[in-house]
Amino acid sequence: MSFEKGLALYKEGKFEEALICFDQLITTNTGQVELHLYRGRILTRLGKGNAALEDFDLLVAREPYNTDYISDRGVVLHLLGRNEEALSELDRATNLDPKNPYRYSSRAFLKDRLGDFMGAIADYEKAIELDPEDAIAYNNKGLVEEKMGNIARSKKSFEKADDLIGYKPQTSDSLPPIGKESTKPTFEMPDFGASNPSQQVNSAQFWQTLKGVFGNQQTRKEFVQFLKDFFSGKKS
Repeated sequence: MSFEKGLALYKEGKFEEALICFDQLITTNTGQVELHLYRGRILTRLGKGNAALEDFDLLVAREPYNTDYISDRGVVLHLLGRNEEALSELDRATNLDPKNPYRYSSRAFLKDRLGDFMGAIADYEKAIELDPEDAIAYNNKGLVEEKMGNIARSKKSFEKADDLIGYKPQTSDSLPPIGKESTKPTFEMPDFGASNPSQQVNSAQFWQTLKGVFGNQQTRKEFVQFLKDFFSGKKS
């Protein structure tokens, strides 16, 4: 088993096979921190939170100021229902990396889940201030505003998210004739390391269900670029 093979299995969503690979690699290559990072992420996706936490505890103990490790540990703590500890970790990651907009987005997602809507809005606005092109932050901010009953503001946030990816929803004047299906575009969601298999969705459904999944800067930018290319008619 090689690291490249394990990584490929992980990216393909074959987590059980990837776990076997990384277990073997860790046994034969003790001390390689990166192996624990990927095993921790695999265990998280398999729902084995306590085992994942052991890997992230080890990582943070070795590199206590690595904000990626801290953030991943916070996610696992949240999944285990240890939300105060999770928020503390995301606070720490944000304080250590205050110029990274995705730290604020990750924390905003947790605050939303905990019912701190005002705190979530503030974090999404900070993320947008640092990265005005972040369509995901605009969309998720709109979802929180919608929960708060501020429909006008949520509409503006959704429209900005749509504008950033180049999607123009149909107006009432362009609705198809009765009895015919809508021509709203659909697209195959690519697998950018996500755990779910690709599925056919339309853009409205996608934006309404999208949450703070992409906490990694490169992954978020790749995904938003994919959306821009799709709605502009470019082929990948």
